[in-house]
Amino acid sequence: MAELQEVQITEEKPLLPGQTPEAAKEAELAARILLDQGQTHSVETPYGSVTFTVYGTPKPKRPAILTYHDVGLNYKSCFQPLFQFEDMQEIIQNFVRVHVDAPGMEEGAPVFPLGYQYPSLDQLADMIPCVLQYLNFSTIIGVGVGAGAYILARYALNHPDTVEGLVLINIDPNAKGWMDWAAHKLTGLTSSIPEMILGHLFSQEELSGNSELIQKYRN
Repeated sequence: MAELQEVQITEEKPLLPGQTPEAAKEAELAARILLDQGQTHSVETPYGSVTFTVYGTPKPKRPAILTYHDVGLNYKSCFQPLFQFEDMQEIIQNFVRVHVDAPGMEEGAPVFPLGYQYPSLDQLADMIPCVLQYLNFSTIIGVGVGAGAYILARYALNHPDTVEGLVLINIDPNAKGWMDWAAHKLTGLTSSIPEMILGHLFSQEELSGNSELIQKYRN
């Protein structure tokens, strides 16, 4: 019987034709940086355009984590501290994330034109299927805060087969302040908007403390 010998096999990623190992390494690093920064897309829906940012690579048979922010915020100001937290790193390495920005709330969004009719909360929920169809995602785990929690809850009621789980924080059944914010933005920014939004996000006791966090959100 021939003597068995242990052979160590090293897994290597195939190179593209004409690609050097150095170029392959640089391409992999660039792809990783791109994923870390996120890819922003916009898609048209029956109620207007919606912007969303995707982080990570879809995993087979795993749902995407889809977030929806609260009034007066966007996905960065609402969720970035959470997903940068050390204990979240294992989760974000294993799930693709889709951060939806409500119309007009994305960074650099222009003031709405005169006559623009802002979507209702239920219509905002009805935009989500267009996002999932664009990305070809079949199921999600929803994470929503305040008005965003209401929107995801409404979406889950309408599309239960596509929702594997919900994390709803400070859900606001009336979503007070959302439509007020949109109405104010139609006519441009006014000095009352920051205080109106802060009144939705924080209690009077928190506002009277005027902490560094309050100042950050006011700015």
